[in-house]
Amino acid sequence: MDVLKVSANSKPKSVAGALAAVLREKGSAEVQAVGAGAVNQAVKAIAITRGFVAPNGIDLVCIPAFAEIEIDGEERTAIRFIVEPR
Repeated sequence: MDVLKVSANSKPKSVAGALAAVLREKGSAEVQAVGAGAVNQAVKAIAITRGFVAPNGIDLVCIPAFAEIEIDGEERTAIRFIVEPR
């Protein structure tokens, strides 16, 4: 499954476009964010994506989960959103 990494500086509309493209091609995707700002941008992007794919009859759901990742040799907790059609 493709993992889209979102930062606090990511533009939600750009992430939404990429997410919509991955969903149309693969059927599901994961969005990963570390930190409050990144999670905020990721949630906005998922909401925008729902609007992008709704005219095609696709109703998206989002399943949040924790993920342990390593950044610069340090363990961090990320939030992963599994996005798939209902």
